[in-house]
Amino acid sequence: MAVLVSIGACGTLPERRDEVTSEVTRFQQALGAGRHEQLCAALAPATREELEHTAESRCERAIGRAIAEREVPAAGAVQGVDVYGDQARVVLERDTLFLARFPAGWKVTAAGCVPRPERPHRCAVKGG
Repeated sequence: MAVLVSIGACGTLPERRDEVTSEVTRFQQALGAGRHEQLCAALAPATREELEHTAESRCERAIGRAIAEREVPAAGAVQGVDVYGDQARVVLERDTLFLARFPAGWKVTAAGCVPRPERPHRCAVKGG
């Protein structure tokens, strides 16, 4: 019975895609509204720590600077969602976001990501 509960808690692939898409939609809405506190809350712990460390300021100020410098763009509509276990990639019109599932739900591990041929994405906001 315990095995069924833990498997059921993971959700089906369509459910996980929907959860990821909902989280990215909330992130983009907060981005568009300039709600820096909500953006910071959406970041994975290591991503938030790295952002604060690199910017030498609190997350809210650092994410505001990244937005102002267009490192994290208003990305437009979702073009595709790939979920691999507890990791996800969401391709938007003008950005790619990476997420991971935590006990509190899906969190953004990288944003402001640009694909590079034959190399990993270059991301403006990422965990260490």
